[in-house]
Formats: sequence, structure tokens, C-alpha cells
Amino acid sequence: MKRDIFKNISPLDHRYSLNEEEFSNFSEYFSEEAVIRYQAVIELALIKGFAKIGICTQDMVKEVEDAIEKLTPEEVYKEEKRTRHNTRALVNCIRRNVQNKTKPYIHLGVTSYDIIDTARALRYKEATKKLILPTLIALEKVLMEIALREKETIQIGRTHGQHAEPITFGFAISEYVSRLGTRIEMIKEKGGNLRGKISGAVGAYNALSLLVPDPITFEKEVLLEIGLRPATYSNQIVEPEYLNDFIHAIVSCFGVLANLADDMRHLQRTEIGEVGEYFSEEQVGSSTMPHKKNPINYENVKGLWKAFMPRMMTLYMDQISEHQRDLTNSASSRFTDEIIVGLLLSANRLTRTFQKFTVDRENLRKNFNLSKDKIIAEPLYILLSYYGHPDAHETVRKMILKMQKEKGTLWETAKKEEELIPYIERFTSFQREILSHPEKYIGKAKEKVEEIVTYWMKRLNIK
Repeated sequence: MKRDIFKNISPLDHRYSLNEEEFSNFSEYFSEEAVIRYQAVIELALIKGFAKIGICTQDMVKEVEDAIEKLTPEEVYKEEKRTRHNTRALVNCIRRNVQNKTKPYIHLGVTSYDIIDTARALRYKEATKKLILPTLIALEKVLMEIALREKETIQIGRTHGQHAEPITFGFAISEYVSRLGTRIEMIKEKGGNLRGKISGAVGAYNALSLLVPDPITFEKEVLLEIGLRPATYSNQIVEPEYLNDFIHAIVSCFGVLANLADDMRHLQRTEIGEVGEYFSEEQVGSSTMPHKKNPINYENVKGLWKAFMPRMMTLYMDQISEHQRDLTNSASSRFTDEIIVGLLLSANRLTRTFQKFTVDRENLRKNFNLSKDKIIAEPLYILLSYYGHPDAHETVRKMILKMQKEKGTLWETAKKEEELIPYIERFTSFQREILSHPEKYIGKAKEKVEEIVTYWMKRLNIK
């Protein structure tokens, strides 16, 4: 039966998953079906471990493998209604489809969270490699292209919401190339370091010690089968810091996307108008103002960040578990997937938006020209100080006030000040050129763009 998205409860499943390709990609790792499928993988890895040391046979492994192939979330949920225990429900459903001689070895010697925590670590590790990193790198590539394309496009820099010194628009974008690059590396590192456990109800290998001569080595070998390492220590659950570090990397990355979106949102203000989102012919900006073109994509990203960023606090609260384990993280941890999905939705939205992104060079120049005559205050004061003026900052500040009452540029005003002439005469031709043409006062913005993009292309192996 076709999925009726409008009967879902979470906006992630209807409003933000109208894109069927995204929904399919996300559900591979973050749906309830995926949760059950990955937990079944851990049950299978366990019985494979038993077969390797001769406790059961390879035929039994094949039986379990076939039983898992037939497994559906519906039957597991139906069984859970009877047992009131999700892991036991999964085990019972697998056991129904194997012979009696195989049944004893399913879930033997382990506890629920051997399966649950290990399955989550495997899901997130594989999602990191196959979905999260490719999604973020796609956005990184688009930002790199814009940064290089606009590396010489003059823009007025802004601090505290005020015009500051000239930069280039490519330099502004390269900030996010670098910040996103560090987050990609952090997600890769923390996602690759997620751990599992096969150590029993309190983590001391009590039950497995009855069955295998070296349960610690057994745990390593079972986890190696699925590409994981054991936690250094576990009780009933894996040390929560591995998961917390990973989700912190996700949330930290989300913050970079939100900051980028916020910057672009402000640059679309009517009075600024330096960039623009693509706006289709039939798109409506306002229900009552037909002229409006709202920055909806950037606002959406910031809105999703506001929704999901605070959930990191839940992860920190879930870090606390009494003694060898309590159940207070059971319900709350089920919502962790949504944080990752929120990031992926936002990254995809930004990638699509930046692929049709417009830069209004005319408005960039116009806004720059608003402060063109004032922004040489910094280089003028720096040079006067360098050549020996005892109070250059105060002198230039007063000149700015004077200039505001009279016509002309700051540079023209400075050249007429008799007390400054001895210092100005020592300025080099390059220094005079900067003061005469403020648009050239961009330092190494262009070179820095090239350096940053080259660095991250190499670090992230982007062609």
C-alpha cells in the first residue's frame, strides 16, 4: 500500500519528506524498519560468532540468516504487544522461523542493549560513510565553486552589523568552506569511532563466561564481523560518550549551516540585496503581498536548527545512568535519529539553493560605495602610526568628523592637513594607491580563498 504521508505525525515525515528520493535515502538508516533490520544483523553476528568456535553449526547460521530475510517490522511490533519487550519480540520472531535445535542459540548470553546499542552504532557508522558525509561534501563542493568564482568580487565587510573593511564575496563564502570542512572531518572521526558491546547484562561477561573460554576475545571477534570495536568499558550499555561525541559533531555542523543560512538571509534584505535565491515564476512569497520574495530556504534551515540543536541537551542528560543502567534514556534516545535527519534535510536544501544562487555584483558595488570614503580610515591611521605620528588614531577620528561636514574624501582631506604632510610624503606608491582606491584594500582575501579551497579539496579528497 502506498505510504500516505499526510497521516504521519512528525513534520519530518510529511512536510520535509515530500521528496521521495530523500525519504528513501533517510529511511535506509533512520526508519523503524532500519532499527529492526540492524538489530537483526547483530543477532546474526552473535550466532556467527558461536559457529566460529564450534558452539553451533554453519547450517544454523544459514537458518537464522534466512529467518531474518523474512522478518518484517509489523510482525515484530505485533509480538511486542504481547511480550511488552521489543528485543524479546525480535528474538521470538526470528525463533519462529528456525528449527528447534537452532532456537537456543539465538540471543544466547547477551542482553537487550548488547543488541540495541551495537545496532545503533553500526547504523550511524554506516550512515556516516554512505549518506551523511556524501551529503555534506556535495554542499562543500558547491560552496567551493562559489568561493572561487567570486574570489575577486568586492564586498564591504561587516562587523556588529556595520560597514567595516573591504573583503571579497568569495572570501566571505570561504569562511563556510573552512568551517564546514572541519565539521565534516569531525563527523567522520566520531562516526568511525562508535562502539558496540557483547558483554551481557552488567557488562562483566557473566553469561558468556559460562559458554566460551575467552568472552572478551569473543566480543571483539563478533564486533569485528560487522566492522565495529568494543567499548573500552561497558555495563548494560555502551559508554554514552561515543554517541554524545558523534551527535555533538552533527549538531556543531548544523550550527555552521544555520550561520551560513543566516548570513545569506540578511544579505537578501531589500536594503542590502547582494544575493538572491532562485524564485520560480509560479512561486508565492506572501499570502497578501504579491511583490514579496522571501528567503524561505535560508529561513527554513535556521528554523530546523532551532528545533534540533536544543536536543543535544537530551543527549547530555542521557549521559547519566544509575549504576549499571536505568531506563530513563530508553524513550528519549529514540528521537536522536531526527537530529541527523534535520541536518541532512538542511544540507540538501542549501545545496539545491546554492546551485541556483545569484550574486548581485551591482548591489555589492553600490553598498561598498556607501562607505568607500570612510574605510581608508584604518589604513591611513596605520600608515601614519608606522611613519611616526604620535596620535594617529585620534587625528584620523577627528578628520572623519570634519569630512562629514565638508565635501571630499578622507584621503583628500588628509593630504591638505599640514601636520600630516611630512608623514604622507614618506608613503610608498603602493600605499598611496590603496588610499586612492579603497576597493584595492582587500589584503590577501583573494589568495586566502584559493588557499582555503585548495586545502579542503585536498583534505576531503574532492576533485
